[in-house]
Amino acid sequence: MTAVLGWDVGGVNTKVARVVRGTVAAARAQPYEIQRDPTALGSLLARLAAEQRAAGAAHAVTMTAELSQFFRTKREGVCFVLDAVTAAFPEADVWVYAADGRFLSVAAARIEPLAVAAANWAATAQLVARSFPEAIVIDTGTTTTDIIPIAGGRVAARGRTDHERLREGELVYTGALRTPAEAIAHEVALHGAPVGVSAEGFALAGDVHLWLGSLAPEDYTVPTPDGRPATREFAGERLARVICADRELLDEAAIEAIARSLADAQVARVSAAVERVARRHPRVAYAVVTGLGDFIAAAAARHAGLRVTHLAERLGPAARHAPAAAVALLLDAKLAPHAVHP
Repeated sequence: MTAVLGWDVGGVNTKVARVVRGTVAAARAQPYEIQRDPTALGSLLARLAAEQRAAGAAHAVTMTAELSQFFRTKREGVCFVLDAVTAAFPEADVWVYAADGRFLSVAAARIEPLAVAAANWAATAQLVARSFPEAIVIDTGTTTTDIIPIAGGRVAARGRTDHERLREGELVYTGALRTPAEAIAHEVALHGAPVGVSAEGFALAGDVHLWLGSLAPEDYTVPTPDGRPATREFAGERLARVICADRELLDEAAIEAIARSLADAQVARVSAAVERVARRHPRVAYAVVTGLGDFIAAAAARHAGLRVTHLAERLGPAARHAPAAAVALLLDAKLAPHAVHP
C-alpha cells in the first residue's frame, strides 16, 4: 500500500483526499447530485481516484448520500453507495467508517448500514480528538453544520444518527452555500425596520456570503436560483428579490443590509446550538472550526464565548474537505505505523 484515499460521498458533493505516510497530499471536491444521475457515481469515483494517481491505494469511505431523495430508505442508499465503490475499485482494500469509530469491511457495512450512514462527522471528530482533548468541533459545510463535543480526548456526541443529532443540537441544517434565504430568517432589517422574507427560493446562503466577500465565485458550486452567474452583481439581484424587490428599487446599502441580516441570523442560529452543546461540557473553552463555511463556525464560536482554532492551520486546504481527509488519516494510522496529527 502506497497511499490511502479517503472518500466522503454526499448527495450533492463527492470529496476525496489522498494521504501518504500520515500526511494529506491532496484533497478536492466534485459537485455531483446523485439523484440527477445516480448511475454516474461509480465512474465518478474511478475518475477521481485516477486523478490522484494512487494505484494500489486502500480506500476509506464515509457517506451522507443515503439521505438523497433518490432512495426510499437509508439502507437502500448505503447499499447503493457500497455497490458503486466496489464497482469502481473491485480489487482494492476498502473500509467503511462507522459512527462509533469502527472501520467495517464492505460486507460488514451491508449488514450494518445504519452504523455507517452519515458517519462523516464522526471521522472528523475522532481525528480532532487526538490533538484536542477538550473542544467543540464546528464543521460548517455547504448544507449543514456539525457541532461535536470532545471531552477527555473522546468524542462525546449524544447523537449518532442524523435525527438524533438534530434533536441534541449537534446537527444544524444551515450551511454556507445551499441553504435558502427563507430558511435562514423570516425577516431582515432594512432602514431600521423589519421586512418579511419571501419563501420563493430567490436566493441562497451562497449569495449572502458571495456578496459579503466571505466566499469567492468559484466556491459557488451549485446552480444559482435564477440560472444567472455566480457573481456579486447577480447575487445582489437575487438578494433583492428576497424582499420582492429588485436592483432598480434597492441600492448597494440596502443589499448590504439584507445580506448582513441574513448572515447575522445564520451565525446566531449556529451559536445557539453551540451554546446548548457547550453547557453540557463546561470544561470546554475553545472550538476547532472547519469546512467551506468555517467563517460562520468561527463567528458562532466567538459569539458563544469560545476561543477559536482553525483546522486549516493543521490540514491546510484539505480542511474544507475534513471528513474525507480525516477518514483517510485514520485508516492510514490503522494500516501503517504512522502517527496521526490533524
